[in-house]
Amino acid sequence: MHSSALLATLMAAVASAHVIISYPGWRGNNLVTNETFPYGMQWEYPCGGVGTTKNRTYWPTTGGAVAFQPGWFRGHETAFIYINLGFGTDGPDNGPKDMSNPMLPPVQILGPSNGPYPGTVCFPQVPLPKDANVKPGDLATIQVVEHAVHGAALYSCVDIEFVEPGDSKVAEVNETNCFNSSEIGFAEMFTVATVNPATGKRYDEDSAAKPSASRHLTWLPVLLLGAAWALV
Repeated sequence: MHSSALLATLMAAVASAHVIISYPGWRGNNLVTNETFPYGMQWEYPCGGVGTTKNRTYWPTTGGAVAFQPGWFRGHETAFIYINLGFGTDGPDNGPKDMSNPMLPPVQILGPSNGPYPGTVCFPQVPLPKDANVKPGDLATIQVVEHAVHGAALYSCVDIEFVEPGDSKVAEVNETNCFNSSEIGFAEMFTVATVNPATGKRYDEDSAAKPSASRHLTWLPVLLLGAAWALV
């Protein structure tokens, strides 16, 4: 696992980079811009252009903390954040076959500016995906996705090995590696029904619409902007 000192050095040197996972670890430095990645590596699915590492981070079988810094590039005043989990090593590059197992509902990050900014977001207890069944020694990969306001997605990962809760190999979670900066807030997301497929009319225009038809609705994501509040 990368030490906090190494992460601090990288963060100080890459003010034009993207999202950095500060806990529980990081697959590797994918902040490189070169001939192969002229616009940077983090646009590359599933893990920002960095291959699966053998230097795995230990993480509890009951879930644990995930912290990241989302604002190391312009255009991230607002962004959607997704935290997913992929199981095993039988996929491409000895990584998971599937990274589409959500651990948390997506949230919208509200940054202080549209330019690069410091700050950390911490989820102190991220659960396993629904119906997941893991045991100590199982291998997996945590994926943090930042869907920026300009429409592109950024990917970063940490490869983990599951251990029992309380195992001394799990890095301590404290105020230095998992905290919420006061300048970063977030907005919840929810869905509302807009169209009745039986009539083709919007529900606010269709007096015959019934609530019981909700399972057949077309859904449209809506941001709960009025309920945004700062993480402290």
